[in-house]
Amino acid sequence: MKKYICSLLILIPYLARAEMVELEQFFIDKTEVSIGQFELYAKAESILTSAERDGGGLVYEFGWTQKSGWNWRSPYGLPAKPSEPAVHLTYDEAAAFCHWSGKRLPTESEWISAAYTEQRSGMESKTYPYPTGDSPIGANCLGGCGEVVTADVSERLNRGRGHAEVGTTREGVNGLYDMGANVWEWVDIPSETSKGTRGGSWWYGPTQMRSDYAATKPRDMSVVYIGFRCVKDK
Repeated sequence: MKKYICSLLILIPYLARAEMVELEQFFIDKTEVSIGQFELYAKAESILTSAERDGGGLVYEFGWTQKSGWNWRSPYGLPAKPSEPAVHLTYDEAAAFCHWSGKRLPTESEWISAAYTEQRSGMESKTYPYPTGDSPIGANCLGGCGEVVTADVSERLNRGRGHAEVGTTREGVNGLYDMGANVWEWVDIPSETSKGTRGGSWWYGPTQMRSDYAATKPRDMSVVYIGFRCVKDK
């Protein structure tokens, strides 16, 4: 059994285990979980996600629309880079990945603490209005965040330009990337049927990046602009 556990730990991607930021109460992933990281898990566990089984994930156009072939492997129905965020995953699929990595999804209060209040040793302890600091500039949002490099799949969307690769936008509070915009991130809230999403996304402007903007989705939804990151207890 010990040999099996050691072999499994070697299989877990280095970034999933090591690229974390230490805060006062827990560790948190420095970036959103990437396609490359999720692929290692999917292969190791022979995972077939709901978006794959159902023929495609969702995007909001004139109401929620299912898109054939859109899933975590091909977020917009096109070949994707391993460094793009893993989306089209339900809350429980994201939670399962975190568990496999020896982590868990953050609670809403943990996510808010990490996103807005600087806690690193040697840094000024301050709570900011945005995960990027005093301003939303540098995030990947629809408008009001400046220019960033994205996948630019606007021809396949009726709104926005799509997500950026993980860790390529401006570094924010606590040295974390993409806590504001890029893709919404699943968080745990005390509800059995719905779970929280935090931070906004490329589909929205800066308003959704603020701490007082709370959103929820049914836990079984797989959507093009919802991703996640994991935390680990101390």
